[in-house]
Amino acid sequence: MSQLWRVAVDAPMPEALTYEAPPGLGIHRGQLVNVPLGRGKRLTQGLVLGPAAEAPGGFTIKSIESIDDEHATLPEPFVQWLEWLSKYYIHPPGMTSLLAYPPLKKQGREQKSRKAPVIPQVASQEPPVLTPEQAACIGAIEGHEGFSTHLVFGVTGSGKTEIYLRLLEKTLEKGQAGLVLVPEISLTPQLIHRFASRFGDSIAALHSQLTPRERTNQWWDMIEGRKKILIGARSALFCPLPNLGLIVVDEEHEPSFKQEEKLKYHGRDAAVMLGCFHKCPVVLGSATPSLESWNNAKEGKYHLHRLRNRVANRSLPDMHIVDLRKPEPPEREVPRDLPFWMSPRLYLDMIDTLARQEQAALFLNRRGLAHMVVCPSCGHTRECPNCDINLTLHAGTHLVCHYCDYHENFRRKCQDCSEGEMEAIGLGTELLEKDLHRLFPGARIARADRDEIQNRADLEDLISKMETGDIDILVGTQMIAKGLDFPKLKLVGLVLADIGFNLPDFRATERSFQLITQMAGRSGRHIREGEKPGTVVVQTYNTEHDSLRFALHHDFEGFAESEIQFRGQLNYPPSGRLLAFRIQANGLEKAQVTAQRLADRARTLQGTREPYKGLEVLGPAEAPLSRIKNQFRFQLLIKGSRADRLNAFARQILGDEEWIPNGARVLVDVDPLSLL
Repeated sequence: MSQLWRVAVDAPMPEALTYEAPPGLGIHRGQLVNVPLGRGKRLTQGLVLGPAAEAPGGFTIKSIESIDDEHATLPEPFVQWLEWLSKYYIHPPGMTSLLAYPPLKKQGREQKSRKAPVIPQVASQEPPVLTPEQAACIGAIEGHEGFSTHLVFGVTGSGKTEIYLRLLEKTLEKGQAGLVLVPEISLTPQLIHRFASRFGDSIAALHSQLTPRERTNQWWDMIEGRKKILIGARSALFCPLPNLGLIVVDEEHEPSFKQEEKLKYHGRDAAVMLGCFHKCPVVLGSATPSLESWNNAKEGKYHLHRLRNRVANRSLPDMHIVDLRKPEPPEREVPRDLPFWMSPRLYLDMIDTLARQEQAALFLNRRGLAHMVVCPSCGHTRECPNCDINLTLHAGTHLVCHYCDYHENFRRKCQDCSEGEMEAIGLGTELLEKDLHRLFPGARIARADRDEIQNRADLEDLISKMETGDIDILVGTQMIAKGLDFPKLKLVGLVLADIGFNLPDFRATERSFQLITQMAGRSGRHIREGEKPGTVVVQTYNTEHDSLRFALHHDFEGFAESEIQFRGQLNYPPSGRLLAFRIQANGLEKAQVTAQRLADRARTLQGTREPYKGLEVLGPAEAPLSRIKNQFRFQLLIKGSRADRLNAFARQILGDEEWIPNGARVLVDVDPLSLL
C-alpha cells in the first residue's frame, strides 16, 4: 500500500497538500519533490513535511512524480524553522519553504563581466588587543551552552565587530559554520574586507547586488562546506547551513531587517528562532537597540552585555544643537548669501574642518533637488498619477515618484492655470551638493544616495575615495549613516533632523533617535590621544524633541525608559503585541467595502469568543499613504498581549478568504514595523 505524505507546494495554499508516494521512491521529511498541481499536467516543486495520517475526503490523491536529485534533504532543525516561519507570519508553507533554495541550477555558465569578485583577496591582519570590556563580553557569551540570545549594547566605535570576529574564530575551531546578518545598507566593501582579512577564503556573501549565478555559487559554497562563514542581508537566513554554530545580527535595530513584501518576516526575530531550533547562540549588536530587544534584555529573555567606551578610550563626539528658528550670532564673519538650510555654526565648522584637511559629511534623508514643486499663482502641485504623493524634482529637469518610479519632464509653466510658473519647494541631497559647490569651490564633493550609488562598484569607488582622502565633503542619505568607518571624518552635520519627527507612526521618535545617534557615530572614530573629539552639528526646528534631548547626551538608556513608558500607556510594542491587516484594491469603493467587511468579521468574532475579548480592534482607516501604484490602501490594527492569540484571531478572521472581492487583497503583517 502506498504511503501518504504532506507536501508544502510552491503555491498560495494555506496548508500542505496530501500526495501518495509510488512504491520504492524512498520519500522522507525535508526532501524537495516534484508534484502535479491543478487539473493539467503541470508540475511544481514542494517540500515534504511528513507522513499524512489519512486522505482528505472528496479529493483524488495524486502521486509524487519524482525527487529533486540536485538538493539534499534539509536539516531537521531548518525544516522546523521553516514551519515556524510559515505559521507565525501566516504565509503559505510552500512559498515559505521554497525560499530555502538558490535561484538557478547548480551547473551553469557564469556570464563574463567586469564586476568585482564577491569576496576580494586581501592581506591578512593581526587581530587587535581586546579592551577589558570586549574580553569580558566574549567570555560571558562563551559561558553559555546551546541556545542563548545575547544583546551586545555598545556605543558607536566600541568594537562590536571585533567581538563577532573572535566568536566566529572559536566557532570555526569547533568545525562549525557561522552566519552573520547585516542590514543591506551596511553590507559594504569595508565590512567584507575586514572579515576577509581575518578569515581569508572561508567567507561567502549573499545580498541583492549579486547576480543570480553569483548567488547560486555562493549558496553552494556554503552548503558543500567550501566556505564556513556566510555574511549577508536578511535573505541569507534561508541558506540551510550544515552544522550551524553561531548567528550574529549586527545593527539589529535596523528597519531593513523587516521584509515588507510577500513573507513579511523580521530577520532579527527569525534569526533568534533559527538559533533556537539549531541550539546555537545568537548575538545581536547595536549602539541603539530596538526597544523590543532592549525590553527582552531588561526582562531577562536576552543576556545583556554593555560596552560603554570606544576602543582606545576615544571620546564620543561633541554634539551641538542648532535652533533653526533663531540661530545664534556667528563667532566670525560668514557670507550673507548662505543657503537657507545652512546655519552659520555649520558653515564655520566646515571651514575649520577643511582647513585642517579633515573630512565632513552632511546627512539629509531626502533625495533630489526639492521634494515638491508648486505654482504660486493657483497652488497646484505636481503629484504622482499612481500614488498619493508629491513628485520630487531631480536635476532641475524631471519629476520622479520615489514609490512607483513614475517620471515626467519638469515644465516650468503651470499645467493647471497656464499662468504661473512652477517653483521648487523644500530640500534634497542634490540641492545640498549644488549649494556646496558654490560655497566651497575648491572642495572635492561627493553625493551618496540611490541616484548616485546604484551598484556595488559605485559604492566601492566612493568608499575608496573617502579612505584615501580624495573626498573632502560627503553628502548623503541614510546610506552613509551606518556601517561606514572613515579615519579622517571629523565633522558630521545633520542638515534637517526634523524630517522623521512627525511621521504618523508610533516608532517615528525611536527611528529619529537611532538615525541621529548612528550618524553622529561616524564622527571622530579614529582620533588619537590628546586630539580634539569629533564634532556633530544637528540642525532642527524642534530642539525639545525627545529624540534630540537624549541623543545630545548619548543617553540611550534614558531614551528607552521614557519611550517604553509612553508606549505602555497605549499598549504599543514592546509593551503589547501588534498585528496589521493591509487592505488593497484597484478602486476606492472596493477597498472601503473590503476593509469594512474585515472589521465586521473581526468584531463579530471578538464578541463571540471569550479568549478574544481582551483584544483591541482599531479601524478600518485609510493608510497614511492612501494610494501606491494605483492601489487604494486601508488598515485594520489588532492589539493584544499575546502573539499566539493574535495569530489565531487573524487566521479565523481570514477564514477561507472567499469573502474577499475580486480585485482586492487582504495582507497580514505580524509585528509590523511601518504603519505608513
